[in-house]
Amino acid sequence: LIGRLMFELPEEMGLIAIAVRQTQGKGRGGNVWLSPVGCALSTLHIAIPLHSNLGQRIPFIQHLVSLAVVESVRSIPGYEGIDLRVKWPNDIYYSDLMKLGGVLVTSTLIETTFHILIGFGFNVNNSNPTICINDLITKFNKEEGTKLKPLTADCLIARTVTVLERLIDIFQEKGPNGVLPRYYKYWIHSGKQVRLHSEEGPIAWIVGIDDYGFLQVHEEGKGVESVHPDGNSFDMLRNLIVPK
Repeated sequence: LIGRLMFELPEEMGLIAIAVRQTQGKGRGGNVWLSPVGCALSTLHIAIPLHSNLGQRIPFIQHLVSLAVVESVRSIPGYEGIDLRVKWPNDIYYSDLMKLGGVLVTSTLIETTFHILIGFGFNVNNSNPTICINDLITKFNKEEGTKLKPLTADCLIARTVTVLERLIDIFQEKGPNGVLPRYYKYWIHSGKQVRLHSEEGPIAWIVGIDDYGFLQVHEEGKGVESVHPDGNSFDMLRNLIVPK
């Protein structure tokens, strides 16, 4: 529906589709995302000029969206300690333990404008199939003696889009360095050690992400190299970076 509408609307008009339940959710590489009632589920259309900071670094959009989801919760006064984090390239995690959301970005270049469709889904009030944000809030209240209220999917979708708009503005003005400190504050990879290619492969350390949003790893004796998300999957369980 949005794919048809997005070319018909004026550029300054925003467009978002929100679902209560999703039966055919898609992830990267053909994976399926299970989406019961209680998830925040939406697809957002944005237009990015090709000749802009973000237009020259389109892979960064998925990182900005993941960050916006995390900040939609952790920027609320009192909720800063909820352990919601980003995992490269496009996941939202509870600590480094469990996935509770993801982002999928597709882009179409028409003349000098990228039309971007951003699908994002994250668990707000559904404990299955993994864990949800309100579970984290309940856990935090028990541990810290606080009385934070549960959050709603519609509130967090609205906050995510608002934060994303600000992040895009900052990126367009200042480039990657304008947003990376905020991204690294919440990402789960700092200083983590991984093996490349296989369980017996060479050891490398995660350094950060480069100017185009690709993961940088440092292999001893070889310096820093970038790993592209389209050709690699990052396996958190086995700590591998492997060719897909």
